[in-house]
Order: sequence, then structure tokens, then C-alpha cells
Amino acid sequence: MTERVVITGAGCVSPVGNTVDATWQSLLGGQSGIALIEGFDTKGCTSLIAGQIKNFDPADWMPAKDVRKVDPFIHFGIAAALQAVTDAGLDNYQGDRQQVGVAISAGIGGIGTIGEQALVLDQRGWKKITPQFVPATIVNMVAGHVSQRFEFQGPNFSVATACTTGVHNIGLAVDQIRLGRAQIMVAGGAERACTPLGLGGFAAARALSTRNEAPTAASRPWDKGRDGFVMADGAAVLVVESLSSAQARGAKIYAEVLGFGMSGDAFHITAPREDGGGAQLAMARALKDSQLDPRTIANELYINAHGTSTPKGDIAEIRAIRAVFGDAAAKELTISSTKSMTGHLLGAAGSLETMVTALALRDQQVPPTINLDNPDDECDLDLVPHIARNKALRYGMSNSFGFGGTNASIVLGQFR
Repeated sequence: MTERVVITGAGCVSPVGNTVDATWQSLLGGQSGIALIEGFDTKGCTSLIAGQIKNFDPADWMPAKDVRKVDPFIHFGIAAALQAVTDAGLDNYQGDRQQVGVAISAGIGGIGTIGEQALVLDQRGWKKITPQFVPATIVNMVAGHVSQRFEFQGPNFSVATACTTGVHNIGLAVDQIRLGRAQIMVAGGAERACTPLGLGGFAAARALSTRNEAPTAASRPWDKGRDGFVMADGAAVLVVESLSSAQARGAKIYAEVLGFGMSGDAFHITAPREDGGGAQLAMARALKDSQLDPRTIANELYINAHGTSTPKGDIAEIRAIRAVFGDAAAKELTISSTKSMTGHLLGAAGSLETMVTALALRDQQVPPTINLDNPDDECDLDLVPHIARNKALRYGMSNSFGFGGTNASIVLGQFR
């Protein structure tokens, strides 16, 4: 019999709060974390806004002597992971540490440090490159640091799949437990791409909002005025655990992970299929893995959508949802995009939004989609505009889709 898997810990660093509770309360209150970029000169760039991390001191989470040795995405990831491990009661774990693994990654990695060291090489020569350069920037280093800190010797991996990274790491961590390769996994994503090189790359691709005069209104999923996504930084990490282990430890349980689905668009490197076919397949597979009929559970389901505020992506996801849920999509589903408040955390987006979905189930509250003033004609589903809502929920789904045509959906349920 396949082991049931539950969520027993959570931690995050986000543009709307540096803890789980602060983030959740901000989202329920419809508060935006988007502002004009600080910390580097954006003159000449078309997009001047982002969801940056505020009031964060990495020395609160790691030795001060090590702070300068790693890229800030590692700072964020370690902070989120330590919160999650402590929340789950694993910070002084007395069990078999070979049965505890780590699966945390970035979608891009240390792009800020890469840019800085490229300038060092160009301006000062080979011998001035820091010896910490490689371990400071590669995507698996959050997992490495967390594993070492707690002596977790189970599966240790980092799946980097652009904006689907967070969900992929959680879903594949769940698979490790189901397959009997671990009892507990610390899983999620971290990102800090709001740097000159990161901003410049996405701006050159014309992917970003240029609503610079009104930052808090810039991320507006499904609205007719949407003009691109807003970059954001942060991290979110969950502890997923076999039910038998959680019960033996007396751990609190946020929600149960019921199913996970992946797919590939096989269509275009950056654009989704117009009919949302890849997204549809990922959702259908996650529901099948959960042994749920989408048309009979819609009235008890909340979907935290990928909903990035891009003209093509938002429509494709709505079409995919309609295809999966049929008539129930318009009549019963409740859907929102918290990216309207956080911006798009890239490799950390999926893990943050899976956490939000678990909290929605826990508290029976749906966070809103802010800035949805004038919905696109095709986006006429219940997208929870402006104000959070109380709703009786039994299930939650979180979607993440990324460049390269990579898609993932994860389904959670109230633990019963």
C-alpha cells in the first residue's frame, strides 16, 4: 500500500512577509509587495518594479562569516528551510536521519553573483575571481547547506525547471516517500533574480510589466490591462512526511498531498499552447493521481493558479481549467492568483503557492486576486477579485508552468 504523505512544516521569505504568518495575513488582506526596485540602478530598463525582500538579515539565519560566501538566493532558501524544519519539530530530530532528505532548488540560481564575477573577470582578471564562486551560485546549494546543517542523509537533489521548480521539487519529494526511499523530505524553491542581469534578460524578452508609475497595480492576472509579469524574489519550503512518521512524532498536519502531475507542452520555448493543452494534461494527471473526479469536487476545490499576468499565459490557463472541469469550472470553482500581490518568484513561486494552498485548506479562506478591475472577456470564472473569501474547502490545487514548456500541478486535501 502506498504511504500517505502529509505536510508538517512550512517556512517562507516573500515580498509580503518574511514568515509564514506574515505572508498569509498580507495575502488575506490584499496587500501588494511590489514597489520600485531598490539596490541597483535601473536607468534605461523598461521595467523598474519588482517584489523584493525587505527587512531581511541573512545573519539571523546563518553564521555572519558565511553570509558573503553565498548568493542571496541561498540566504532566502536557508531561512525558509530553517523555519520549516523548526515548524515541523525536526530541528532536534532524534530519529533516523538517513530517512530525512532535502529537495530544494532555484530556477536560475546565483545570477547576481554570476554577473558580478563576470565583471571581476573582465575588469580585474582571472586571479580576482572568488574561490567561492561556484558553490555560491549553483542551484543545489540550498539543499546542500540544509542537509549539512541538520545531518539529513536521505535523498538530496535539486530539480531546476524554471518557474515550475518549486512544485517539481515538492512533488518529486513526495514520490521519494511514496517509493519508500525516505520518510521525511524538506522541499521547495528559492530565487533571487531581481538583479541587473536578471531584470535585463526578462525585460529584453518583453516579458515584464512596464506599469512603473503604479507598482502595486502592475501585477493584474486576467485583467484586460495586464502587460506582463512582475519579477520577485524569495523562498518557500515545506516539510512533507509519511503519515506514519508524522503520527508517530505527534506532528501537526497542515494538509495531505493527494496527487501530483507533470507534462510538457512540446510547443514553444517560452509561450504556452493556446488551448492550454500542457497545463490541462498536468492538472488531469494530478487529479488522476489523487483519484478524484474533477467534475464532482469542483464546489469544494480552490485553485491557486499560475496566473502570472501575461496576455497569453493567463488565457491558456483559463482554457485548460475549462477543459478539465467542464461546466463545473464556471458554476462551482474558486480560483485566484496570489502573484497579483507577490509578483512572480520564478523558481520559488510554486512552493510558495503550494504553501498558500495548504493554508487556505487549513483556515477555510481563499486569498484574493487584486487588481482584477476589468476581467478579460474569456476570463469569466470566479477569480475572487479584490477581497479574500471564506469558503468550505476540502481540496486545493496549485499550478506552475515554466519556460521550456514544463508544467506541474499538485493536489492537496484536508487531512481526515
